[in-house]
Amino acid sequence: MTYDIKIINGTVIDGTGAPGRKADVAIKDGLIVAVGACDGDAARVIDAAGMIVTPGFVDIHTHYDGQISWDADLAPSCLHGVTTAVMGSCGVGFAPCRESDRDRLISLMEGVEDIPGTALAEGITWNWESVPDYMNAIDFPHAIDFAVQVTHDPIRVYVMGERAVAGELATEEDVEKMRALVREALEAGAVGFSTGRTDNHRAADGGHTPAAEASERELTGIASAFKGLGHGVLQAVSDFDMVESPKRFDLEYDVLESMLAAADGHPMSISLMQRMRATTQWQQIIRRAEETNARGMTLRLQVGARGIGVLLGLQATFHPFMGFPSYKQIAHLSLAERVERMADPEFKARILTEKSDKVAGDGSAIPPLADELLAHLDFIAMRLYRFDEAFDYEPDPQTSILAQAMAKGESPLSVMYDAMLEDGGKELLYFPIYNYIDQNLDVVRTMLTHPLALPGLSDGGAHVGTVCDASFPTFMVSHWTRARTRGDKLPLERVIQMLTHDTAGFIGFADRGELAVGKKADVNVMDYERLTLLRPRMVKDLPAGGQRLLQDAIGYKATIVSGTIIAEDGKLTGALPGRLVRLGAGGART
Repeated sequence: MTYDIKIINGTVIDGTGAPGRKADVAIKDGLIVAVGACDGDAARVIDAAGMIVTPGFVDIHTHYDGQISWDADLAPSCLHGVTTAVMGSCGVGFAPCRESDRDRLISLMEGVEDIPGTALAEGITWNWESVPDYMNAIDFPHAIDFAVQVTHDPIRVYVMGERAVAGELATEEDVEKMRALVREALEAGAVGFSTGRTDNHRAADGGHTPAAEASERELTGIASAFKGLGHGVLQAVSDFDMVESPKRFDLEYDVLESMLAAADGHPMSISLMQRMRATTQWQQIIRRAEETNARGMTLRLQVGARGIGVLLGLQATFHPFMGFPSYKQIAHLSLAERVERMADPEFKARILTEKSDKVAGDGSAIPPLADELLAHLDFIAMRLYRFDEAFDYEPDPQTSILAQAMAKGESPLSVMYDAMLEDGGKELLYFPIYNYIDQNLDVVRTMLTHPLALPGLSDGGAHVGTVCDASFPTFMVSHWTRARTRGDKLPLERVIQMLTHDTAGFIGFADRGELAVGKKADVNVMDYERLTLLRPRMVKDLPAGGQRLLQDAIGYKATIVSGTIIAEDGKLTGALPGRLVRLGAGGART
């Protein structure tokens, strides 16, 4: 047989959790046709000697809902081994949508996910109204595959109009209309439904998201749309304090569990993280999730690979001085001009005497970063780090800004100031808000190794001026299996299984997530020992001149989607084999 691609001499880690083995992989017509001895010639041979060969990664938590309509690459996920991205997380999205509601949905995505509203307004094509229309509109060639979840906020706005954001409860008629819209989308191939119930998520004007306090009746009514279908998952993010009561955690969990029960056997995932103001809540979530599964329902826990926080700098959405009066006077200047002014010792001396005005912005940020900085200075400086090229996301507290300030005999604010001016003002500071309360990743390891854990929360396409967590898959492989020095590692085979077989299986993608004959030829070839994240960089490539953080990686020899090489040595080839994945009749689920 003559193959399209043959990958030779590599160590195959097939996604099942089985030990890696020396084997070749042959690909023809978009499918894996042989694993092991692959006799025959090939149009393209990839020598993977000294490398690992794995299934492509399936990212189940992204926010490319707007970007998908104008960007065929879906970077940076495509540069981190992701071959299938599931969009529509946290209840925010762009369909269904009437023309009169477009600005409202843009404001929601801008506020909740830190995507510039001007970029969304200029970039989104808006050639849809219903969710099936949206799916048809975005079903054009992309670098990687992608799938759609129905999102609660636009569904609620579409049905309830102004009442959706006025704090009103949905009527029975409203709920039935929402249920019908969700059912319509699922039957068109959408892979699930997501909702958001967190105070951290706000529209650009500071208002609550439409679905933030939806009633149990509304959530269970919508979930009943899944009854009788052979596919579909639920996804929810919650603070678990939406109910004002001493027992608010259990009451909120009960609401989500009722939603899961109403979905008639379909699985749900919820976010799991260690929160700064509720440091043991994650243990409560695990306890209740174990009880839920023991009763025969399927609830999985989405866990981020590392500390979840923000990058601060003069180019980023946030930095410590953005609310200071003197800085506000120069904020309109170019980066080079701001750096020049801030390098003046008199300017620095003046700004260090000021207090910050109140600042609003990305809903993922913690308020003390801007409007209460001086009151929380030591607390923040103790957890604030310079993001140098060798940064590994599990920094030693002895390298914090506070430790540097103490060593220099300066104030933390002074050290922050000087650090931000380095590299022509391109220097970034890292502040982990979640999952790094104890100044190490031991809690994250405990979460990741729980039987109910799924790797998630990468937020690809979102928080573009504050984080670049779409690099989670690369970090999972490089840090947790090889580079970690401050605690126990994880087995390589298990991490690959989590990123491929487990995530694909949860969503219902039976045709991918494993290197086996007959499976879709989504493959990564990685130089495992060299696999390394580079420092994020700010680029201005969004519509309307918008900027975003991108993060590159070293070590990806090739990423293959449907038998076509879409990236080699960290660079895109321009090939666009990716398409919308529809589940249900004629979809990927078997």
